[in-house]
Amino acid sequence: MRSLRAPEWFSIEKARRAQSLLAKRVITKDMLPEDIKYVGGADIAYAGDKALAAAVVMDFDTMELVDHAIYKCRVIFPYVPTLLSFREAWPVSQAILSLKVKPDVVLIDGQGLAHPYRLGLASHVGVVLDIPTIGVAKKKLCGIIGKYKDHWAPIMDRGEVIGAALITRKGANPIFVSIGHKVSLERAIEIVLKSCRGHKLPEPIRAAHNMATRAARRGIWHQSS
Repeated sequence: MRSLRAPEWFSIEKARRAQSLLAKRVITKDMLPEDIKYVGGADIAYAGDKALAAAVVMDFDTMELVDHAIYKCRVIFPYVPTLLSFREAWPVSQAILSLKVKPDVVLIDGQGLAHPYRLGLASHVGVVLDIPTIGVAKKKLCGIIGKYKDHWAPIMDRGEVIGAALITRKGANPIFVSIGHKVSLERAIEIVLKSCRGHKLPEPIRAAHNMATRAARRGIWHQSS
């Protein structure tokens, strides 16, 4: 996606202050049902100056799709490294809010606490919507991977465990799981593992990714937004 010129109101300093305030509101303990019924997934695709976010809800036991929603909008926040959540949180949040079936927890394609400023997309969305979220990323943004025990290893940064490198399929590179909001790291790992049905990525994120990219390829961008 091409870079956008920053609007007159944009200020990195103000964004950093907001980021710091939101990061302080992240809850790292479990505040979701013991028995999860529905698990959500969210991802975003781009075309030109437009973004399309897809959110899905799946039955946690069967991974059958029970609901989905798509939200598209024009991108106005420029790309700034480590401030990506300010660009993507709005469309992702709106897609989640458009769901008729509310998930118990949402897996979001992006970082949670495993972020230099402790506020990746999953944490940003979780705090703003006040819902349990988990960050699931394909690349590590910061920190050092520790020693593996079974299928996962802690990600350490500045003396703090900020996430986990998780091997979900034999022979595959790890994915990077971190707390988004209202969930512990241990529970996040458990939920992600159960959601990976023979694939590297959890089914809700795979479904949301496929939905967003297919919609973009079909030319949904030409509809007014």
